[in-house]
Amino acid sequence: MKEALKLAQIAYDLGEVPVGAIVVNRVNNEIIGRGYNLRETDKNPLAHAEVIAINEASHTLGGWRLINCDIYVTLEPCPMCCGAIINSRLENVIFGAYDKKFGSVKSMQEMFELPYNHKPKAIGGILEEECSAILSSFFRDLRRKK
Repeated sequence: MKEALKLAQIAYDLGEVPVGAIVVNRVNNEIIGRGYNLRETDKNPLAHAEVIAINEASHTLGGWRLINCDIYVTLEPCPMCCGAIINSRLENVIFGAYDKKFGSVKSMQEMFELPYNHKPKAIGGILEEECSAILSSFFRDLRRKK
């Protein structure tokens, strides 16, 4: 999660909502994908940290099935990212801060509990204070600038 937080800081410095994600191959405990939000920079609604990390991990492994892999993300994934997680066959989702507005692992809905073919396991609240703090700081700074 600390690596994901470093990526969230990069997003923050770019003026992006500070969310970072990494995909880890459990076989060798290696980070095979990294991502941070780039929606504003890329002018792309799909440029979420999770999607970018999953894309990089798929390229690293040479396939779309991320078997024996986990994703660590600083903020509870939204519905789009939950769909990408299910479709990529990630096994575990470890996230930091809960997202009461868009979170689709536990907060708004529980997508991984629906009758999809693949059901990732999820653990939330890991380094929650640190993950929440960077988001709070970002939005506080954004309000000050306005």
